[in-house]
Amino acid sequence: MERVELAGALRENLALKSQVEAASGVTLSDCYQCGKCSAGCPVAFAMDYTPRQVIRLLQLGLGEEALKSHTPWLCASCQACYTRCPREVNLPRLMEAVRQEARRRGMINEKKVDIFDQAFLSSVERYGRAHEMGLMVQYNLQSGQPFKDALLAPPLLFKGKISPFPMKIRDVADVKNIFARVRSHGGGRH
Repeated sequence: MERVELAGALRENLALKSQVEAASGVTLSDCYQCGKCSAGCPVAFAMDYTPRQVIRLLQLGLGEEALKSHTPWLCASCQACYTRCPREVNLPRLMEAVRQEARRRGMINEKKVDIFDQAFLSSVERYGRAHEMGLMVQYNLQSGQPFKDALLAPPLLFKGKISPFPMKIRDVADVKNIFARVRSHGGGRH
């Protein structure tokens, strides 16, 4: 972890703090830094800042550091932190709000996570469900590893575990309408 300078950060990033609070519905001052979220997080070992530290950065007005962090992109949204929190701070929602703000500012630190998210959402929008083979192909092509899972496909196809043909749900138009409504409210990106 690198050294963080506090001077001048407050004014500039207090607006970001308010923005993240509004987007997530989380009041950052509710967190009193007990650390239960970080202790229970199954992916904390891979994070540059623990979930508790991300909240602290935001509380201190160091939002830029939080946006640069890999932590929001690695959050699995498993709810372990939220379940353990004595103050019921909804960290998965907060991490999503930080991810969205970082995405808006072009500060995507885990590009493969973002590529997967977009490929998954594109598949769900198109077919009403995830088309596993199409998702795998799209992700691998866009992440620059086109042959990564090539040897997995034949046995999965042969055993009927995946299909080269996508299956649509009955009311796929309803799903497309949901995506259109999200976009009309400023959400989504693809």
